[in-house]
Amino acid sequence: MSLIETFKNIIIVDFLRYFIPASIGFLLFWILFKKRLQHRFIQKTRPKIARLWAEFKYSMSTVFIFAGVGLGVVTAKKYGVFHIYESIATFGWVYFFASLFFMILFHDFYFYWTHRWMHHPKIFKHVHLVHHLSTNPSPWAAYSFHPIEAFIQALVLPILLFMLPLHNLVIFIFLIYMITRNVWGHLGYELLPKKFINFKWLNWHTTTTHHSMHHQYSSCNFGLYFTWWDNWMKTTHKKYRESFEEITSRPNKDTN
Repeated sequence: MSLIETFKNIIIVDFLRYFIPASIGFLLFWILFKKRLQHRFIQKTRPKIARLWAEFKYSMSTVFIFAGVGLGVVTAKKYGVFHIYESIATFGWVYFFASLFFMILFHDFYFYWTHRWMHHPKIFKHVHLVHHLSTNPSPWAAYSFHPIEAFIQALVLPILLFMLPLHNLVIFIFLIYMITRNVWGHLGYELLPKKFINFKWLNWHTTTTHHSMHHQYSSCNFGLYFTWWDNWMKTTHKKYRESFEEITSRPNKDTN
């Protein structure tokens, strides 16, 4: 298969990886159950249609950039730069799950610190501002990045491949987990129960409220999957818990 054909295929796969979960999230919560779940909509107003289209258009540029990095990974694999193995027996099941766990932890670390860096005043307006034009994001904002930011975020996979051998299935699960959590963070609706914030075995996961507050206030809640780095670096918004409890305590006024 030629590089052009490979690139086309990677574009299609990455487009679907973005479009399917984003469209499902938008269809379910912004259209079908919009009225029924209105009390769980985090912010007071909804973004205009023009903003939704802008999120989608920037996401299309991100698809091409992610695909370009993906093509680089495929090419590097052919020359033995990366070790992507196919048989689980090569390293066993323990390594299989340990590598997936490590990928998620490393990505959370990588995202937090690159995200903090992009909020530096000299960097923000040139790179990260594009994403923050969505002060009240929708699921379509999951890929809505400036091209430089898209490239920085895409680098996490080749960095991981430099660090350790990865199974094809582990990479697939990681990429699906990544986009699912990203769409969840930009969903606009808080779907978790009120008690979640007090459940010590789960409340270290970020919530939609957690990331929505980042879009509202900008200088807080930088984490991706977990709240650990925000808590350790004291960048969690001081009213995060209060906001989560307020949103999840709202009465459902829809009687239909």
